[in-house]
Amino acid sequence: MAKFTKTLIAAGLMAAAATPAFAADYSGDIHKNDYKWMQFNVMHTIDQLPYSKADGGYNDTYFEMEFGGRSGIFDLYGYVDYFDIFDSKDSDKHKKENLFMKFSPRVSLDALTGQDLSFGPVQEVYLATLFNIGGMQGLNDAFVGLGADVMVPWFGKVGMNLYKRHANETFDFNPEAKGWNGQQFSMNWFKPFYTFSNGSFVSYQGYLDYTWGMKAPAHSDGLGTFHGIYWHSDRYAVGYGLKYFNEIYGIDNSDALKSTGFGHYFSVTYKF
Repeated sequence: MAKFTKTLIAAGLMAAAATPAFAADYSGDIHKNDYKWMQFNVMHTIDQLPYSKADGGYNDTYFEMEFGGRSGIFDLYGYVDYFDIFDSKDSDKHKKENLFMKFSPRVSLDALTGQDLSFGPVQEVYLATLFNIGGMQGLNDAFVGLGADVMVPWFGKVGMNLYKRHANETFDFNPEAKGWNGQQFSMNWFKPFYTFSNGSFVSYQGYLDYTWGMKAPAHSDGLGTFHGIYWHSDRYAVGYGLKYFNEIYGIDNSDALKSTGFGHYFSVTYKF
C-alpha cells in the first residue's frame, strides 16, 4: 500500500505543478508498473438512501473488503459489502439481502495496441467495464464503455469512465427496465493535501456516478456523489464522507420513499 500511496501523492504533486500528462510506459516488461492493494473497512452510515420514510431513516454498520491494482494491461477496482454485521433490528438491512458487490475491470488500450494514445491531459485510455450485483432484490447491472486517466489541476490523476448500461436483472418489474437501458458517467479521485512529519497524510477522496437516459425505473436519471476527508498511515485510515443522492438508481423521491438527500459515512480501515 505504501507504494500505491506514493504513486497517488506523486500524481497529485504533478498536477499541482501544472505538469503535462505523461504517456503510459509499456516498453519492455509491461508488468514493471504493477501494484496491488487490499483493505478492510468497517463503515457506519446515517441516512443512506434510498429508504422508506416509514422506517425513519437507514442507519447501518457494515463490513467492506475493498481492493484494486494493476497487472500488465489490466486495471482493477472493486469491493464487497456485507451489511448489518451486528444483526441489529435497527438496521434497514436486517433480515434482508446483506451483500452488494462492485467490480470495475478496465483494459488499457495503450498496452493492448502498443500505441501511445495519450493527448492533452489524458494519460491513458481504457476499455472500461463495471458490474453491480446484489444489494436490492434482483439487481445485476453491467456497464461497458471507454475510460481514461486524466490529469486535473490540483486533483492529479482522476479516473473517468463513460458507459452504456445493460440491466441483466432488476428490482423494477417493468419489462422495459431490462436490457440496454441508459448511460452512466463515473469519475473518482484521491488527493492527499496535507502530509505529517511521520509520513501519514490527510486526503480528499470521492467519486461521482451520474446515470441518465433510463426507460425505467420511474425516473430517467440518478446521481450519487461522495466526498470524504480521510487520515491515512501505511496500515490504517480513519475518515468521514458526505454523500449526496439525487433520485438515486432512478427512483423517484416521493412521500413514501426518500431517494434525494444527504447521507453520512464514518469508516475505520485496516490495510493489507
